[in-house]
Amino acid sequence: MTEFSRRKFLKTSSVAAMASVVPAKHVMLAAEQSPTAQSSGDGDRVRFASIGIGIQGSSLLRAAVTLPQAECVAACDLYDGRHKLAKEIAGPNIKTTRRYQEILEDKDIECVIVAVPDHWHKQIAIDALSAGKDVYCEKPMSHSIAEGKQMVSAVERSKHFIQVGSQRVSSLLFAKAKELYDSGSIGDLLQVELQLGRNSPGGAWQYPWPADLSPQTLDWDTWLGNTPKRPFDPETFVRWRRLREYGTGMAGDLMVHLLSGMQFATGIRAIPDKAFAIGGIFRWKDGRDMPDLQVTTFEYGHVPVTVRLTLGTETPEVTRLMGPKGIIELTNSSVTFSPQLGLDRSPSYGLNGFPAAMRAEYEKQWHAEHDAVLAQHPLDETTVWHGPSWDELKPHLTNFFESVRTRKPVVEDVVFGHYAAAACHMANTSYFEGKVITS
Repeated sequence: MTEFSRRKFLKTSSVAAMASVVPAKHVMLAAEQSPTAQSSGDGDRVRFASIGIGIQGSSLLRAAVTLPQAECVAACDLYDGRHKLAKEIAGPNIKTTRRYQEILEDKDIECVIVAVPDHWHKQIAIDALSAGKDVYCEKPMSHSIAEGKQMVSAVERSKHFIQVGSQRVSSLLFAKAKELYDSGSIGDLLQVELQLGRNSPGGAWQYPWPADLSPQTLDWDTWLGNTPKRPFDPETFVRWRRLREYGTGMAGDLMVHLLSGMQFATGIRAIPDKAFAIGGIFRWKDGRDMPDLQVTTFEYGHVPVTVRLTLGTETPEVTRLMGPKGIIELTNSSVTFSPQLGLDRSPSYGLNGFPAAMRAEYEKQWHAEHDAVLAQHPLDETTVWHGPSWDELKPHLTNFFESVRTRKPVVEDVVFGHYAAAACHMANTSYFEGKVITS
């Protein structure tokens, strides 16, 4: 009888996983599953205004004006050049202003899209609720945990709502991942791995600024808000994500998407019990104080969630849910389920320590107990579902406008948004203080 080597054991044990990766079953998620709500006529269209027409705000506005159930009637930005941009997107007849208060005073406007720097989210969102508007607020919902709590309280006192803008919760891909997870496909959740890497100046927020940007074309003092006063600086205005006073760095820009998708798929609705982050500024030494590499481990009950973010190496964005029965893995346009039997495919290589006769007897008994089960599972077949990019904005905006019209609960409410943002704030606090942060 030949020796049963460790190499042979590992090769045999992994053969199902190896085989299933190559001939995986591929399925296309039907596009008709996407939100397709229609208006019943021009008079039934939701009248909205956009507050903040920058990089993300203009993208949201471009998507929103294509939806049949919504109509943009006004736009607000502190930079005059974006008034022109808003009219180019939504039409020359919309009202434009620097003062968001004028938007909130308009009784014909039912809801607002808030896409401003993080340090302005809380105030504008709460003012909008007080003015009787529903709010679509860009992620991260808050600039601090304290602000998030204030926003939750404001919604509780209001008849109106906040939907947070992390579009993965409206994605067909994450809907399929949630379906798989809820069906028990991977068993108990044991671990989550999340990762995203960029490697370009644009990915590190080194955006250009408009040639005409000046104290005359921008209300700089209002933009600063309640942060310390400082001289006009066009670089700060367009690259604010790098700075802790105005933004939340990679955690608020990138991690929050990953955590939101994870929360949605697994049903976790909680602030993590613990967070510990390490990292630093290694690539983009441009005056930023937020890290360009950040690795964070969270603890949600007994489940460790590891998030790896970097602006120094481009890597795919991946969400990986792991359990004893397999793995659910999401990328930008696919969700993959790789089942695992959790059993040896052949006798243990530990038999090397048995005398020949004893080894033979053990193998005979092993095959008697396992061969029938293994015959029923010759391969752990992997299935891959393909669908629209999870970055697609229209489904999430559609859900928002439908909630405005029907008053049905939003898909990403203020509590969900608070939990996701709070985790990011815990990660940043841990990074700056160099210690474990508990909730």
